[in-house]
Amino acid sequence: MKNIPRIFLGDDINTGMVVEVARDVMHYLTRVMRRRDCLVFGCGNEYKAHLSDDDKYFIVGDKTEHTDPSMDITLFFAPIKRTDELINMATQMGVACFQPVITEYTIANHVNWERMQKIAIEAAEQSNRNSVPKIMPPVKFVDLNLSDIVFADERATRGHQILNTVCNTKSVLIGPEGGFSDAEFVALDAAGACGIGLGKTVLRAELAAVIAIAKVIYNK
Repeated sequence: MKNIPRIFLGDDINTGMVVEVARDVMHYLTRVMRRRDCLVFGCGNEYKAHLSDDDKYFIVGDKTEHTDPSMDITLFFAPIKRTDELINMATQMGVACFQPVITEYTIANHVNWERMQKIAIEAAEQSNRNSVPKIMPPVKFVDLNLSDIVFADERATRGHQILNTVCNTKSVLIGPEGGFSDAEFVALDAAGACGIGLGKTVLRAELAAVIAIAKVIYNK
């Protein structure tokens, strides 16, 4: 249904429900898009919907046949200065869950996670998803189970021999702007984590995340 606005209504919606419309959403639909109908989604499903006569409620109609293109992938990442771009792009890639990780070189410790969730919602609406990824509370690197994880190994840019194939896992780890520390590399190697190379150039963390996710999706 091309050009029909898509709006996230939460994970508890169904046909026949009447849901109050937020003022900014109503303005976007009626003033910007100049429509009274839309598609609403949540929890993997998509529905047709339209505004009530007084513009105060969505009336949820029939479920569509559109299936959720999201992937069962968790992105473990160190918060960065451009966390908003990382959240936006990784949501478009189909990530199901974001797990912030505080590493030794993490410097972006004061991220507005409420704003990040809004960015994830907007990216999900625009990328034809039927679900919005969860953003979990930050954890410390030392508390991670590293045994079943793929990580972007920047040692490839320094001539280290790195695997060109991806292990069979759905967990991806990206380090901060300064990379992983020597101690963190030791921990990753000792746990049997799967380090993958992303090319010979040094990438920004947000771009590294997209490429690593693509490698996991296509298992290459």
